[in-house]
Amino acid sequence: MLEIGLASREESRMLRVGLLGAGRIGQVHAVNIAGNARSSLVAVSDVKAEAADSLAVMYGAYACSIEDMLADEGIDAVLIATSTDTHSDLIEAATAAGKAVLCEKPVDLSLERARTCLEKASATGVPVMIGFNRRFDPNFAAVKAAADAGEIGRSELLSVTSFDPAPPPVSYIKVSGGLFRDMMIHDFDMANFIMGALPEKIMAVGSSIVDPEIGRAGDVDTAVVTMTYADGRIAVIRNSRRAVYGYDQRVELLGSEGLLSADNILETTVSKATKDGVTSGKPEFFFLERYMRAYAVEWAAFVEAIAAGEEMPVTLQDGISALAMAEAAAESARIGAPVTVAV
Repeated sequence: MLEIGLASREESRMLRVGLLGAGRIGQVHAVNIAGNARSSLVAVSDVKAEAADSLAVMYGAYACSIEDMLADEGIDAVLIATSTDTHSDLIEAATAAGKAVLCEKPVDLSLERARTCLEKASATGVPVMIGFNRRFDPNFAAVKAAADAGEIGRSELLSVTSFDPAPPPVSYIKVSGGLFRDMMIHDFDMANFIMGALPEKIMAVGSSIVDPEIGRAGDVDTAVVTMTYADGRIAVIRNSRRAVYGYDQRVELLGSEGLLSADNILETTVSKATKDGVTSGKPEFFFLERYMRAYAVEWAAFVEAIAAGEEMPVTLQDGISALAMAEAAAESARIGAPVTVAV
């Protein structure tokens, strides 16, 4: 069982990890668990037994059921990379079993259910971290650090741009919870991270102009959200399911004494300048390429927090805050009026 508090634990002890979910994102996490000198992947579970078997073999782990993983006292922590509708149940089960948890976003598609999860998990005293990996992107983290250091004076206006290169299948849209809960939730958390506070009100507009099938499925594929804070600051988030030139991920923060910005990571640093103009590489096209480094830093932060007995850098409450903002945005877009954020 995991020794919560870990003040007496030897820092050199390897964190033994069980991975729940062997799909695309689970495979990314497996690389980082195995690649960290302070953790080892010992067990894998997935609803598709062959996927769990295949991934387990790659890392010298064993495949098992969720129940067997949680019952294994030699496993200290679990990483939840399963479908969203399982997150709350698995967080509750893992913490009840004494396993530290890193769970992919969102906590749940229902804010009420997420709040219940927080109550039950908190009662165990077992640490839980939510996987908002973009906080650990070195460029976004540098914007946060510079803003906190007062390098641009008082932060006043934040702009977050997040455009996907192409929309996901409509079959995914139908079970995703919608753009605000599935896609923009990362940007809500980024706003909370950089601004250091939750907004008071959210105004959202959205439409389906990329793919009419998305609209017929009850979702939007293009949206803009404006958030206002108690102290008068403003944040704007722009999302689109289509940017034909690549995965567009930018942050810009205007302050009383200057501007901070984090631009796209390009496929190449080569640029060409001729009499016809200047050209450069396109943004990296896929989110795994863009954020691979962030996932590794995220996992390292989780391992370090456990080893040091410190609070997780992204808490379960952070996950609920972002979900509350997503629900407020979805309601605002539905009624065409600002909505107060209720965490």
